[in-house]
Amino acid sequence: MSWLFAILLALAVVLVAAAEWPRLQRRFGVEARRRRERARRKASLKLLKNESDDFVASVERDLEQLPTLDHDHDRP
Repeated sequence: MSWLFAILLALAVVLVAAAEWPRLQRRFGVEARRRRERARRKASLKLLKNESDDFVASVERDLEQLPTLDHDHDRP
């Protein structure tokens, strides 16, 4: 392999990389990393259904446990 062939091969690789840079940037760049992280976070989320009944029962239970003031005993 001659040095001229090696230089031409290196130039060809650089030329192809420069031509494909926008596509490589979309696939491996900062924005692609953000998209992958967001997709990973979204995949771990769960949709909760029919929790409103449990929530209402929890609120009612908490309200029943709150201390109350008895105004009838305070009056002389």
